[in-house]
Amino acid sequence: MSEERARPLSLGLNVRLSLMMFLQYAIWGAWLPLLFAFLSGYRGFTGTQIGVMFSVGAVGALVAPFIAGQIADRYFNTEKFLGLSHIVGGVLVWFLAYVESFWGFLAFSLAYSLVYSPTLSLTNSLAFHHMPDRDRDFGRVRVWGTVGWIVVGITIGQWLLHMHTPAGADDAAIELARAKGMMDAFRLSAILGVVMGVYCFFLPKTPPAKATGSVASLKAIGEFTRMPLLMLFLLAIPVSCIHQFYFVNTAPFLGGYQAQAGGFVDFVNSIFGVGGGGLMTIGQMSEILVLALIPLFARRISRKTFLAIGLVAYAARMAIFSYVDAIAGFTGVDAVLVLVPGIAMHGLCFGCFIFVSFMIVDEQTTPDVRASAQSLYSLVIFGVGIIVGSLVAGWVADWSRHEGTINYTQLFSVPMWASIACLIFLLAAYPKRSPVVEPSAAAEAGD
Repeated sequence: MSEERARPLSLGLNVRLSLMMFLQYAIWGAWLPLLFAFLSGYRGFTGTQIGVMFSVGAVGALVAPFIAGQIADRYFNTEKFLGLSHIVGGVLVWFLAYVESFWGFLAFSLAYSLVYSPTLSLTNSLAFHHMPDRDRDFGRVRVWGTVGWIVVGITIGQWLLHMHTPAGADDAAIELARAKGMMDAFRLSAILGVVMGVYCFFLPKTPPAKATGSVASLKAIGEFTRMPLLMLFLLAIPVSCIHQFYFVNTAPFLGGYQAQAGGFVDFVNSIFGVGGGGLMTIGQMSEILVLALIPLFARRISRKTFLAIGLVAYAARMAIFSYVDAIAGFTGVDAVLVLVPGIAMHGLCFGCFIFVSFMIVDEQTTPDVRASAQSLYSLVIFGVGIIVGSLVAGWVADWSRHEGTINYTQLFSVPMWASIACLIFLLAAYPKRSPVVEPSAAAEAGD
């Protein structure tokens, strides 16, 4: 590692990049956890229509590598591209609060996806570009994205609890009032988006690489044909499908147990608010801890070991969900308390697999295509995986439904065994250690 990369990350740069991550994920976290409840409870869309909406929301990730990555790697400063994207995205998401028709909402969702999705990978790319040491510095910066997601989620939850919960109303009226109040989540996201857009113009200048004569996206695809990136690419789709099972099916699954927990639910709501995260916020809390700890072990633990820990956590979480009643009966512990460790596994799942995989992409690609490589990998994680995962999760839910009731043991056993299969594949085929692709002298001089 060069002397340039070994210097400490300055406090000023740390704060600027951390605030970027905070806003980036607060924009998303303001409305995404509430989307299903808003569309079904207030707009009256069917489950099939909502499934299509979730799938369309991932389309932006499919085109990001070929648009945003090419622009950022070849033609346009990354911070300027981010600024324009977020301002336009803020306008689009504001209108999502008001569009009533299915096709209108679908069109605005598609447009917003095309604008917002590329920014997920480009904020990573910008941060990596300016960090002296990716192992040491990225975790402490990226963790603020998770903080942003939690803060905005709790804020919206408390807003719904105190401003959109009519006193003395019956359950149906309260549910409708809260669903309508979720319009405020889109408005908050829009405001944060415009703030983020303006802020991006004050981020460190991140010019495109000096390399010319090739299409960055095509070159990035070529780099994914060699190990370990090829192995990571092959694992990404099934793992992202497993990841999507959690977000599609967990909320109604937990809701059934929360309804039996009495005062414990009131306690949770008093802290986290209503209408969304609830117990699932524990997963984001654990994510913060894991992301904070990864830099401490990044030099002592191989990338393969990190990925394996993530897959073990995926399997363990689904096993707890599948057999929660049996575990609770055997231990004599309340089922809700048994579920808490499973929810907390989200930190290890996301941190040790998805977070570390983006680090691997950065260190295994050449400097002139790293933005495109990050976007290409995002295509799989946030695009193909979400689309396929949502469809598979819906199909498995129907397959697990008997006489109107979902058999969650049957449902969650599918991603559990899929996680175990991915773990076996990783242990058998992924190289234990791989050389890091460092910038050439010419590339460093051009930065």
